[in-house]
Amino acid sequence: MKTPLLILALLLAANTDIHARSMTHKPEGSVSITVGETSTPLLLDRSDNELFHIRIDAPDGGTLDGMEMTLDPQSARYVKQVKLYYGGTDARSAPAGRLAPADYIPDGSRAAEPSYSLLLASCKGAERISLDTAKELFRGINYLWVSIEMKSGTPLTHKLSAAIRTVAIDGSERLFDIAGRTGHPHRMAVGVRHADDDGAAAYRIPGIVTTSRRTLLAVYDVRHNSSKDLQQHIDIGLSRSTDGGRTWERMRLPLSFAREGSLPAAQNGVGDPSILYDHTTHRAWIVAAWCHGMGYGMAWNNSAQGMGPDQTGQLVLAYSDDDGKTWSAPINITPQVKRPEWHFLLQGPGRGITMRDGTLVFPTQYIDADRIPRSAIMYSRDSGRTWHMHKGARANTTEAQVAELPTGELMLNMRDNRGGSRAVAITRDLGATWKEHPSSRKALREPVCMASLISVAAADNASGRDILLFSNPDSGSARRDITVKVSFDNGNTWPAENQVLLDGGDGWGYSCLTMIDPETVGILYESSQAHITFQAIPLADLLP
Repeated sequence: MKTPLLILALLLAANTDIHARSMTHKPEGSVSITVGETSTPLLLDRSDNELFHIRIDAPDGGTLDGMEMTLDPQSARYVKQVKLYYGGTDARSAPAGRLAPADYIPDGSRAAEPSYSLLLASCKGAERISLDTAKELFRGINYLWVSIEMKSGTPLTHKLSAAIRTVAIDGSERLFDIAGRTGHPHRMAVGVRHADDDGAAAYRIPGIVTTSRRTLLAVYDVRHNSSKDLQQHIDIGLSRSTDGGRTWERMRLPLSFAREGSLPAAQNGVGDPSILYDHTTHRAWIVAAWCHGMGYGMAWNNSAQGMGPDQTGQLVLAYSDDDGKTWSAPINITPQVKRPEWHFLLQGPGRGITMRDGTLVFPTQYIDADRIPRSAIMYSRDSGRTWHMHKGARANTTEAQVAELPTGELMLNMRDNRGGSRAVAITRDLGATWKEHPSSRKALREPVCMASLISVAAADNASGRDILLFSNPDSGSARRDITVKVSFDNGNTWPAENQVLLDGGDGWGYSCLTMIDPETVGILYESSQAHITFQAIPLADLLP
């Protein structure tokens, strides 16, 4: 017989929106159950995605009979399969209260690792799902998790909501505690690049643009040996999508110096790409840093003063005139833009812009004669034939993104090595002079990381208003909580109601935004689920 408290809880759950699960249930008897919902995207290219984590403390053991959960009606049509896995017990020295003892889906995998999980039950997608089992519980801590697999035709813009309603042990339904955040739907995503794809250890540093044909061009580091920064064996990779990001063509390598000169490939790395699309000439540009020699030390510390490849990092370009299918030979523009006293000059990374007057602008960064880093921009007024640079916007800043405001000013949004928040500056003369923006070091918190900023004119988006879009790890201390935000006042404020959380898990945190079409925002980022992940967000979700 159900206790009065349980009956009340079930009645309330049955008449409450699927997200509204703020009720906390106290454990019943000697068994304690805690349920936690993940806050991560669901990859359409995976057969397993972690949806719920469950911890059962059963000092006397017992039998898990099963559990029931619900899906929102629309998601029930798109879910291919729901599975219940058993993850074993925990070490006595483990942190108290955690909900999972291991990463059930290892880095680079698209399915559960069998040695970490035992499949107990599975069910096809439906509004009400029963996962029946007769699993004998370990005397002590027991971990379980619920996996979900989406159908291949699920729209990228779909959002899934789910809830665990009952957990039955030894013939009776048990009360459970709810841990962590609830109320955030799970958005769909595609893993554009996973660890070990094409034999590479890691993929990092995303950049993305949309061409006039609405082709998505995504760039990133192909880090062959490890996830370490330059100097290592790194090439610039590119993926194309012609269907709004649902599918991606086989990877291309627009920039690679692996066979340059007499040094090994790992001493000829090229990395940290930034991509730009010229809407006037329909030419796509990639800029990256090529490092020659330097042993295997970090280029940031080992690039020196001077101009030649044997002394300092080189700034190189490549271009495509066929929508990203083929790319030119590298063009070294170091002599045009670097000063000999600087120790290192490199790009954003992320993306550059075409201004309304046709000027091409890439964000840059350099280490000056005193070894102080500064964010800056470089620009071309002749469609990329020649490039120019002025001074940096602010000391101790590095990776930046640039956007043209409706006033014609350029905004530079910068990673600030002091930590805690973003630095922002404005220029009216292509970087010859800079002025601090009122939002600088105030409006956008961050744990020292790269971020993305794009300006979208009223005529180019469904809101009919000039907007700025921004993405980064929305945390002051950790690279997690990847969030997209909107500003309607040139970046002075970023209202909480105009923000969308995409990924609450830990990751490397870099991101890059683009408009897929006037109604849809695209983001390429380093997620907790894949090294390079793509998601599509309806602009309406950011404009409630």
